Amino acid sequence: MSFASQFGQLLFLASIFFLNFLARIVASPLMPQIEADLGLDHAQAGSFFLMVSAGYFVSLLGSGLISSRITHRSTIIISALCVGLALIGISLSQGLWTIRLGFLLIGLAAGIYLPSGISTLTSLVYKKHWGKALAVHELAPNLSFVVAPLLVEGLIEWVSWRGVMGLLGAISILLGVGFAVFGKGGRFYGQAPGISPMRTLISSPAFWVMVLLFSLGIAATLGIYTMLPLFLITERDMTRSWANHVIGLSRISGIFMAMVAGIISDKIGPRKTICCVFLVTGILSVLLGLVGGKWTTPLVFLQPVIAVCFFPPGFAALSSIGPEGSRNIAVSLVVPFGFVIGGGLIPFMIGVAGDMGSFGVGIAMAGVCILAGAFLTPLMEVAPRRGTGCK
Repeated sequence: MSFASQFGQLLFLASIFFLNFLARIVASPLMPQIEADLGLDHAQAGSFFLMVSAGYFVSLLGSGLISSRITHRSTIIISALCVGLALIGISLSQGLWTIRLGFLLIGLAAGIYLPSGISTLTSLVYKKHWGKALAVHELAPNLSFVVAPLLVEGLIEWVSWRGVMGLLGAISILLGVGFAVFGKGGRFYGQAPGISPMRTLISSPAFWVMVLLFSLGIAATLGIYTMLPLFLITERDMTRSWANHVIGLSRISGIFMAMVAGIISDKIGPRKTICCVFLVTGILSVLLGLVGGKWTTPLVFLQPVIAVCFFPPGFAALSSIGPEGSRNIAVSLVVPFGFVIGGGLIPFMIGVAGDMGSFGVGIAMAGVCILAGAFLTPLMEVAPRRGTGCK
């Protein structure tokens, strides 16, 4: 159907994706309260993001198996309901391992949404409107980075961190029920991934190069973001309120910088764009970890402006590896690996560094890894652009 006639449904799906992503990152601005309430060290706090990433990895890999049996529509509904129940479960949990289990369940429930959400969205409008429809949908993660710290700061004066989790869980459940009653699209089955294309991709060196690059790209955005509040509060002497406001406002640039990066990538090619992004982001991340004083706030704003520019050229390069028929499988394999490493292991490493005496050193180490990614870009496989050759 026309884009205008389905705009409400597109916003409905984007809202579900927004809660889906918010559930995975809201623990970041809440972490100072969670640590104090439960008596956790920084490594234990970082382990929560590792659990989310592990669950997300497993469920994203298996999402095709689920949607091939219960339709994309049912998969979306189950994802929203289970994310909500996991959030409420965390809000009621008292022990470290039960909370870790709750974060694992959030990852498992969130991971099955994305393939079904994209399939449902593209079934609602004509193909010529897919770009606009996907742009609406992709507002969700960038808005989540902005909203999470500001929402927490607005609610924490009235409710505890458990109350914030429980409230978001209730909203996610309401969205799932609402989509079951009012949502359109997705009344068809997904396709389970085949073993042969997966084996072909995994045996390719280009696949593992892209895994490393996506891991570093996610580390530069989500990985550093998750531990940033603890770093700013404990080592840069910011108040909780000021840290959350600075982090939230600094992510506004991501809403439009991804589009700028896409235009640049079309002009100079994905390889050059990614190389430049990693060079600048790596340097800014090292400076963020090691340079204090009046430079802290400007660096908090500058670092994500460049970091978010990885993804448009990253996905363009990812679509070039493997046979044409297996490109969707390449995405479904590379992104989960990237989330485990960049969104799970990197925050855990930063938390361990914090326990050893310096969050800043942990962030600087992550920055060195990101900087090293620039030297991996010559190993990328990028399809030649029509009439100009490979860039």
